[in-house]
Amino acid sequence: MNRSKHHVLAMGMLALLAAIPAGAQAPRTVNTKLETRSATAGLERTVQGIVASQSSPAWIGYAVPMIASQREICCSNSYRGDADWDGGCGRCRLEHTNDGVTMHSGAPKGGAVPLEGSRNILVLFRVEEKRVSRIRTFSDDCELDAGGLALIWLTDVRPAESVALLAPYARAGGEEAEHGDRLSHQALAAIALTSDASADRALESFAAPSQPERLREQTSFWLGAARGKPGYEALKRMAREDSSERVRDKVTFALSVSREPEAVEEMVRMAKMDSSSHVRGQALFWLAQKAGNKAGAAIRDAIENDPEAEVKKHAVFALSQLPKDEGVPLLIQVARTNQNASVRKQAMFWLGQSNDPRALAFFEDVLAH
Repeated sequence: MNRSKHHVLAMGMLALLAAIPAGAQAPRTVNTKLETRSATAGLERTVQGIVASQSSPAWIGYAVPMIASQREICCSNSYRGDADWDGGCGRCRLEHTNDGVTMHSGAPKGGAVPLEGSRNILVLFRVEEKRVSRIRTFSDDCELDAGGLALIWLTDVRPAESVALLAPYARAGGEEAEHGDRLSHQALAAIALTSDASADRALESFAAPSQPERLREQTSFWLGAARGKPGYEALKRMAREDSSERVRDKVTFALSVSREPEAVEEMVRMAKMDSSSHVRGQALFWLAQKAGNKAGAAIRDAIENDPEAEVKKHAVFALSQLPKDEGVPLLIQVARTNQNASVRKQAMFWLGQSNDPRALAFFEDVLAH
């Protein structure tokens, strides 16, 4: 075979490998009986068949591509804190009572971020009594301890089918009590971390005004935390169109965790223009956490121009949350010059909490006069 034929054959093999759906390889496991099945008949149909026929508790799992920028998603009991992250996920016990996850996207302790982090997420369903009782999500470098239960691993899973399977569980948060609310959180996380346009469409549908308020609140976080530009655009619509003060309150935080530069502009707009004084105050608070010149300008504007006294007080507190080199001089300026006595009092209170030498010098000057 000549060189050109070798090249054609190699390219054909690469194309074939690229066409294989995510999840062809089973995860690293311990303490389980692993069984592999194909989901070519359709993911929902396959999972429903397992749930209906499974006579004892078991886990069902598969892998789908992970959204960009997420590197490690592991069980919360795998780490003692961010400072202890060494760049690996370790072992996660599926039967552990703590369903939380820890997400890392920065550099591990003592080292650089690997050029290629985890590329897939593992989505796992715990089945018992003919129903799904839990949903858990990890990155594909985690080792899974199934606690002696069987793990049925599905291959040939398409990301859009995963989103469609998870969506009803996500919506359950607005319809059922504690069980449904927990499944909703877990399903939302799995959808939000999936790298597929169907995940954006699903999350946007959960954020629609017709959906339950609780679901819209939960969805807003993931739109900001994981979905990049499409997530920001959805949050912007929620900020301007959602009639619920509670939902818009959560949107201010979601915008603060978004990495999109435009998110700060929308937070500034909410701080100035939202119809709710509570939401304006929350926008100011989260602006202060992001800091920067735009945050300081918006906070000062609220102190001077917002018609609500409570918003002014929120704004003064927001100044205290800025980096000291920025916040303390602004608090001193407010305490010296603002015409509202309650605002000046608030500024002096937070100066007193700052333990900053400039604040002490200001108080000495005031007392001297």
